[in-house]
Amino acid sequence: MKKTKTRLLLTKTALLFGGLFISSQLATNPGLLHAPDIQSLQNTTAMTSDSKQLANNDAPIVPFEIAVPDRAIEDLRRRLANTRLPDQLDNSSWEYGTNLQYLQELLDYWQNDYDWRAQETVLNQFDQFKTEVDGLELHFIHQRSANANAIPLMIVHGWPGSISEFTKIIGPLTDPTAHGGERSDSFHVIAPSLPGFGFSEIPSEPGYSPEKIAHLLAALMQKLGYQRYAIAGGDWGAIINRYLAHNYPDRLIGLHSNMLLAGPPSDAAQRDAVTDAENALRTARRSFMQNERAYQQIQGTKPQSLGYGLNDSPAGLAAWIVEKFHGWTDMPQGADGYLDNYFSKDELLTNISIYWFTQTITSSTRIYYANSNNPIENPIGFINVPTGAAIFPAEIFITPKAWAEASYDLRHWSVMPEGGHFAALEQPKLYLDDLREFFRLLR
Repeated sequence: MKKTKTRLLLTKTALLFGGLFISSQLATNPGLLHAPDIQSLQNTTAMTSDSKQLANNDAPIVPFEIAVPDRAIEDLRRRLANTRLPDQLDNSSWEYGTNLQYLQELLDYWQNDYDWRAQETVLNQFDQFKTEVDGLELHFIHQRSANANAIPLMIVHGWPGSISEFTKIIGPLTDPTAHGGERSDSFHVIAPSLPGFGFSEIPSEPGYSPEKIAHLLAALMQKLGYQRYAIAGGDWGAIINRYLAHNYPDRLIGLHSNMLLAGPPSDAAQRDAVTDAENALRTARRSFMQNERAYQQIQGTKPQSLGYGLNDSPAGLAAWIVEKFHGWTDMPQGADGYLDNYFSKDELLTNISIYWFTQTITSSTRIYYANSNNPIENPIGFINVPTGAAIFPAEIFITPKAWAEASYDLRHWSVMPEGGHFAALEQPKLYLDDLREFFRLLR
């Protein structure tokens, strides 16, 4: 009965993803043959279950390969060719939203020069799998290091990101010596696609809040047989990881965050122990975000209405996502800033294309609704897990160190010279170096 249910779920997912399919032929995928212990991935009883999500661990783990049908690529190009763009006011750049000239460049490149197949190959260099957890099929990269002493590290993306954010860092994390690093800094990398994002299944029921997703990811790590592991991430990944650390502290080696969140402490001395530099940066980012929160209101209240336009128009989808990459990157925000100086068009469009081909833009935005409308089952207190923070100056939220110390077992604190919200993609070396430095403390 369980095998039948899983087969039906896989079929449903294939339909939702417009023909994306799972490859079950291990011998035809050289990347999978190099996985050091693929048989151990079938070990579903490695840990004792302690919640309903963690108990549902008998579904198989199935190798996965990204393969978008030719007809989906052709359909995208037709839609791009038929784009009807709006006007833009004279002498304006990004202050009203996505700049028309830049979007025209991006859409032209997407239609005529962008090679999805080449980017698909880049993504498929990583070992990927799918499995069912608590009735939902999750997709994840599981790239193991050849170093048996590597730390298992789950890195979690947010919105409007995807697993493509981590393509620059997975190799150096799993095989540091091949990238000029030390073998002792090795990690086994697990990078899941969040429920309703990318290649994971789109939930048909409401309620997939960050707290619930944290339980699912804990169950996934249990299913992979990791007794203890590390976690890292930003955006929703940072929020989900905070719930994971709160609910499963004994399982975690450490928590690293590039968007560490903490409210003002109840202790007045800690609350007021904010440096002038922190206060200036916090004030500047808070002022900037005053004009940046409209998307949160829309996605947190009416994600379905928004989805009709974004799921039907690649131009609309690109405009919605690229505006966030522009606004949240450490770059000039007016006419002087050019996004291509910070990300290649291939990098931007691969992330956007994942949303497009999987039709997950609507489902991905529902996390905002779930976060606002689902009561927290286990309110977060002090995070008793060794914590490291990387503070990038153009991050959308800035937490003072004294506030972080009151909320986390803070062991490591780095203030970065540059960088923004999409740290692993924008500043991969700074991000990598900080991960390594923090987890050296815990090895």
